[in-house]
Amino acid sequence: MLLTIAHDTRYHYGQPALLVVQALRLWPAPSASQQVKSWRVEVNGKLLPSTGIDGFGNPVATHAIDRQISDLHLSVRAQVRTLDKSGVHGEDAGGLPPMFFLKPTPLTLPSPGIIALADAAAGEGGGLECVHRLVNAVRDKVDYVSDTTHAETSAAEAFEAGTGVCQDHAQVLIAAARHLGYPARYVSGYLLPMEDGYPAASHAWAELFVDGLGWVGFDPANRVSPDEHYVRVACGRDYRDAAPVRGLRRGGDDETLDVSVNITQLAQTSQ
Repeated sequence: MLLTIAHDTRYHYGQPALLVVQALRLWPAPSASQQVKSWRVEVNGKLLPSTGIDGFGNPVATHAIDRQISDLHLSVRAQVRTLDKSGVHGEDAGGLPPMFFLKPTPLTLPSPGIIALADAAAGEGGGLECVHRLVNAVRDKVDYVSDTTHAETSAAEAFEAGTGVCQDHAQVLIAAARHLGYPARYVSGYLLPMEDGYPAASHAWAELFVDGLGWVGFDPANRVSPDEHYVRVACGRDYRDAAPVRGLRRGGDDETLDVSVNITQLAQTSQ
């Protein structure tokens, strides 16, 4: 598929902010499942290129506004050709070894409930069969309900509540997979809806390292592996590592946030 992405994040401060510093992971890391035709990030209308690569292989940049502001606008405009690789990302050239992604983080500590679910899903067979059982078990346990969790909700908290969004599904799966010995990492990106009537959105899923295949993506929120509807951007141990935007500010009370994502499929050409 040939996709265009328009992603706008607008902050408004009821009381002006005096300083804003943000670390951005809004540029795509290399992936065999997509070919980036163009990708542009702007802050208040000014181009911001990525300035480095973090330890997980994600392009990053940090910007600071050291003056009084009441509004801040981040925008992404991109065109990407996506390919269906059945979720297989493969092995990262020069990246962190898979075993690094076995260690839990505060957001992915496995609770007794998550451990029990993982052990039950493990069953008799291993490999992909086991992982698919685990994906479905996570989705069966955690219903998709918006506005019941937040960015700092842990896997254990979402599991106990039994509700959450794609971020929570990914982190519960990561916690369960690591318990079973599968290296697992969090992925952020975009999703073009597979059915009419559903909005395009920023999205999150997980990648597990499977012997013989390398890193393979699994989206428990939709019970599928990522295909050409997905655009992969960043990865890390959990949400905090791969969050598109993280930052701090001085002042800026009464903050309101408006986010819009529009993804359009363009007609394919022979080129």
